Amino acid sequence: MVKKSVICTAALAFLMSFSVAAMADNGPAHITLGAGGKKPVEFNHAKHQEHITCAECHHSKDAHGAQVAYVEGQKIEKCETCHDGSIANKKVKNFKGAAHTNCKGCHKAEKKGPTKCKGCHPKK
Repeated sequence: MVKKSVICTAALAFLMSFSVAAMADNGPAHITLGAGGKKPVEFNHAKHQEHITCAECHHSKDAHGAQVAYVEGQKIEKCETCHDGSIANKKVKNFKGAAHTNCKGCHKAEKKGPTKCKGCHPKK
């Protein structure tokens, strides 16, 4: 009886370690986007993860600076790491442009979420 309890407890602990590790890989539940700017956005990361995949927002770049698709488990950098004004495409060259293109574009396409300034940047 004791041996069976020990085995069950060990198995449960083993399985729980996977669920805790999976939760940790999802990033923070809430993020302040553009924290250094004039109008930061309080972003509910966990709520978005309920409806979309990581690859719908996150991507990386190759050695030549071209955008490449997100690969499960890749290190996720801050958007400003690349969208720092150095990108040739004026629409997404800085973080503000990239966020407005990606976030507003998705909200408009899905007909969900805010698309006007005050929806993301409420006055305090």
